[in-house]
Amino acid sequence: MDIDQFIIKIVEIILNPLIMALFAIATVVFLWGVVVFIKDAESPEKRREGSQKIMYGLIGMFIMVSSFALVNILFNTFVKPNTSKPIPEIIRR
Repeated sequence: MDIDQFIIKIVEIILNPLIMALFAIATVVFLWGVVVFIKDAESPEKRREGSQKIMYGLIGMFIMVSSFALVNILFNTFVKPNTSKPIPEIIRR
């Protein structure tokens, strides 16, 4: 196994599922904040708590999307998977 295949396995088996799991947690925090904000709208303390959870969820989702993009940019820049396809006959002319 060469280093490119090893990095591909690390990204596919560890990094991508970890990022997706953390994104799911951030989404749950965001949705829980929305529920708290709407359910207890008459209480200023609960509205503040709900809006904080919404903000934390949004920040978490932004960080996970950014890290997913960064991993994919680095992966596609430095580890070029063997996905070369033959050039169709029409384009070669």
